[in-house]
Amino acid sequence: MAPDSRAVAGGVAELDVLIIGAGLSGIDAAYRLQTECPALSFTILEARQTLGGTWDLFRYPGIRSDSDMSTLGFPFEPWDSDVAIADGPDILRYIQNTARKYGIDRRIQYGHRVVAADWSSESARWLVTVETGGETKQLRCRFLYACAGYYDYARGYMPEYPGIERYQGQVIHPQQWPENLEVAGKRIVVIGSGATAITLVPALAAQGAQVTMLQRTPTYVINLPRRDKLAAWLRKRLPDAAAGAVTRWKNIGITLFFYHYARKKPQQTREKILHLAKRQVGEGFDVEKHFGPSYKPWDQRLCIVPNGDLFKTIRAGKAAVVTDRIETFTETGIRTQSGEELQADIVVSATGLVIQLLGGARVSVDGELVDTSRKMVYKGMMLDGVPNLAFAFGYTNASWTLKCDLSAQYVCRLLNDMQRRGRDICVTRREADAQSESMVDLESGYIQRAKSVMPQQGAAAPWRVHQNYLLDLAATRFSGLDDGAMHFEKAQAKTRSAA
Repeated sequence: MAPDSRAVAGGVAELDVLIIGAGLSGIDAAYRLQTECPALSFTILEARQTLGGTWDLFRYPGIRSDSDMSTLGFPFEPWDSDVAIADGPDILRYIQNTARKYGIDRRIQYGHRVVAADWSSESARWLVTVETGGETKQLRCRFLYACAGYYDYARGYMPEYPGIERYQGQVIHPQQWPENLEVAGKRIVVIGSGATAITLVPALAAQGAQVTMLQRTPTYVINLPRRDKLAAWLRKRLPDAAAGAVTRWKNIGITLFFYHYARKKPQQTREKILHLAKRQVGEGFDVEKHFGPSYKPWDQRLCIVPNGDLFKTIRAGKAAVVTDRIETFTETGIRTQSGEELQADIVVSATGLVIQLLGGARVSVDGELVDTSRKMVYKGMMLDGVPNLAFAFGYTNASWTLKCDLSAQYVCRLLNDMQRRGRDICVTRREADAQSESMVDLESGYIQRAKSVMPQQGAAAPWRVHQNYLLDLAATRFSGLDDGAMHFEKAQAKTRSAA
């Protein structure tokens, strides 16, 4: 039986809240629930055998944060280092230590994969079907909170490369990196230009590989210091909590300023980014071709290189960049459309993720399957017409955890209000003719491939996804719950008394 659960008819365990996923957002949600809603029972179901989510799954060389740790970390447990861009293993230890410190690890049931969730308006309960240990079991909960990330953990995106069946070397996706892979002395082609590719290139070169990054289109790449000097100065003079809070707000402000400046003055921003890249990579390198996308800054997510490691690797001649399209794989490598032959012992397809919401579970409401692509998102965390369900989805222009923590605090506020007023059901309703567009306003390939999955957003609050921490802070912490879009109901009296 789940922790803090109650047995009901048929021996099915029942909880107030069921959290799916034990990564950053799941641990954050659990902390908020146990501190702000202490009367509610909950558990975390984790499909894998350990916590950590992304930071336990990805094991490729150089795996690191793509935003600063003062904002990617938990606000209630400040990151205790001046290392701003941290390595994956350090982030995983931080998550593990936090879960252990607050007793959250004892709330997790490992090896429990949620495969279906069916809402009954009659009982005002979710019936959740779980696969574990080769068996299937069911749980009931009043509120379902999906914190399982936004991509499929079982597989990454792999394009249909022409001629790949002829290739005699090894093809790897970073999401399934082989353990103890020897790369020293190997010729490696990394296909891609996103955060994973620009992380892999300097890391593989440092291990003695001869690396070429093959990209169809370039990405804006920005150098940031690996260590935060102000954070180090503050930690010597202030208590950890105060130093963490000041550093966090400083980085929130910088990120917001840079994002809005880039959107307002895209050409000036582009010129500045390329100028800095040219200074770091050195003369003789075509920065415009290899680091100058045709799109505006933040039409796709910008990439960060700590201490300019990618630029330094290229400048030292330890890695090359080829911007071209693949014509075909050959027996010994790749031939591009311009006719260049890239010899490769190993090809790494750093080509992105497969988007998946709600942990891949089949979700239905009163027997009708929920099509997430036809739903509109409320405050960036709930789906219209789907009762008593929230999901964690972070920012695309800032740290993931910033938005997830705001969402968790809003969910706690919502649950406490429902409990206080005797409300059993919360559900959002949009106007039938509401204008809609994709929830995530990015042109990135993995977002474009996910149109059949991603929810829609509206033109105005509360249906607009702001991508702005300050606006979301106001919308989640200070706005009224009864805003016209959120509706509350009570379950049937006989159902409540029977439970």
